Amino acid sequence: MKAQVLFSGGKDSSLSAILLDPFFDVELVTCSFSILPVGEVAKVAADELGYSHRVLELDRGILESALDIIIDDGYPRNAINHIHKTVIETLAKEDDVSLIADGVRRDDRVPKLTDAEVRSIEDRFGVSYICPLHGYGRSAVNLLVGRYLVIEEGQSDSIAKADYETELRELIRQQYGDEKVLEIFPEHVQSRVIRRV
Repeated sequence: MKAQVLFSGGKDSSLSAILLDPFFDVELVTCSFSILPVGEVAKVAADELGYSHRVLELDRGILESALDIIIDDGYPRNAINHIHKTVIETLAKEDDVSLIADGVRRDDRVPKLTDAEVRSIEDRFGVSYICPLHGYGRSAVNLLVGRYLVIEEGQSDSIAKADYETELRELIRQQYGDEKVLEIFPEHVQSRVIRRV
């Protein structure tokens, strides 16, 4: 059975793929709204991990509705969750998809689906949704990452990555300028996989 793992090229989605590898045929899936070449960034990491990879091209309207949410709220949580839920539902509609996984950890605040949202997606689309890292906190994930991956870490705006935030930041920058990006997104560290150990 194939597991479609939502893939940003970072440590969490990479580690999720490694954990699922003994049980499923892993395919990494990177979401793109065609604003930035995020698929190319993720492909480099996917090749280093040794998994098949594809880019799921999404309607830019999804990102634009997230932009409206983030501008209204003034913070990213609801907008990122909106994108994540819509991405999972879009992937779940594909004929050959039966299992969707991501790199969400126990202590992540975003993206995060509620239990009711997960049950609804599984029931409506006949898929299984798995978060292999859901029982792990950041420190436990870092122990596993140290064992299996070589990564680069840095501030979110300085790391080449392929997560939802990357293109959402760019859309905000294009429409509202750099200052608005800094106002909305708190400083935080993200990662990019360099290679598998």
